[in-house]
Amino acid sequence: MRINRRSLLRVIRNTVSERTHTNRNLVSIYLGGSVLGSDYALGETVDIDLFFIHAGPVEQEREIVRLTDDVHLDIAHHEQKDYRHPKALRLHPWMGHTIKDGEIFYDPGHFMDFTQASVRGQFARPDNVLTRVRKQAEAARDIWFGYEMSQPEAGPKEVADYLRALWNASNAIACLTGSPLTERRYLLQYPLRADAVGRSGLYAGFMGLIGAQNVELDGIKDWQTSWESAYDALPPGQAPARLHPDRKYYYLRAFEEMLGSDQPGTVLWPLLNTWTTMANILSENSAAQDNWQQVFEQVGLLGDGFGERIEALDAYLDQVEETLDDWARRQGAL
Repeated sequence: MRINRRSLLRVIRNTVSERTHTNRNLVSIYLGGSVLGSDYALGETVDIDLFFIHAGPVEQEREIVRLTDDVHLDIAHHEQKDYRHPKALRLHPWMGHTIKDGEIFYDPGHFMDFTQASVRGQFARPDNVLTRVRKQAEAARDIWFGYEMSQPEAGPKEVADYLRALWNASNAIACLTGSPLTERRYLLQYPLRADAVGRSGLYAGFMGLIGAQNVELDGIKDWQTSWESAYDALPPGQAPARLHPDRKYYYLRAFEEMLGSDQPGTVLWPLLNTWTTMANILSENSAAQDNWQQVFEQVGLLGDGFGERIEALDAYLDQVEETLDDWARRQGAL
């Protein structure tokens, strides 16, 4: 399948036609994600993010549909009742942006038209921006407090929480000037967002917190093989939708493109983040989990280095919170 905007739009329209013909419960369908923009392919692979709004309960929240190795549908299924308070959705860190930016493909009752218009109203007002980003920063701080209170021994769950704190904190910065950053493109776009608010050092701090200073390019290439083995070892039906079997090449080909670029370190976030999700599913003491453990000890996210990273995370969160406060003062949102 040749990947271009025309072919992707044809897939979307055909999918909408087929699904609405067989499911009378659908209220609206809209498109989100990278396909809305011009830079939609990475590693010559694309996921088409569609959002189905149903009149009643849904059987599954997320559905992956393979079209080719390079293209798949990523369908989120939502209930109509979840959209009935647009003013609250406007302040949601993720759904607010998703609805505001979405392109509607099916909406016979104009339900989504009304919801989207309501969400878009005053969306960029500084106090509304501040509410959304502070929710993200507070979620990150809550994770840090959990470490401070219990000081757990690091394992897959603790590392996953740590990475989630970084994800929330850095997206708080990113969302001052745009929509939330997604997994594969995270380190390609975060430097631009940090620069946009005059805090370019936050990118370097982020890279330090994921252990980039301990990584050699040849080592990352070796990790990719172990990552793929872990992906293949995931028990059927136990992995989240984002690690569906039909999404493996979606990651691998993006990894290969980033590793072959002049910024190979940008592969670290999607590789380490997805690998940690796998480590939480794989059997303890399995070869696949042992490989994960060895790599994360090397980058300082397990063992003695983990405690130091938690201290550094505290300092990073302080910088993020100060940045939000400074931005709010400049915008008159305090």
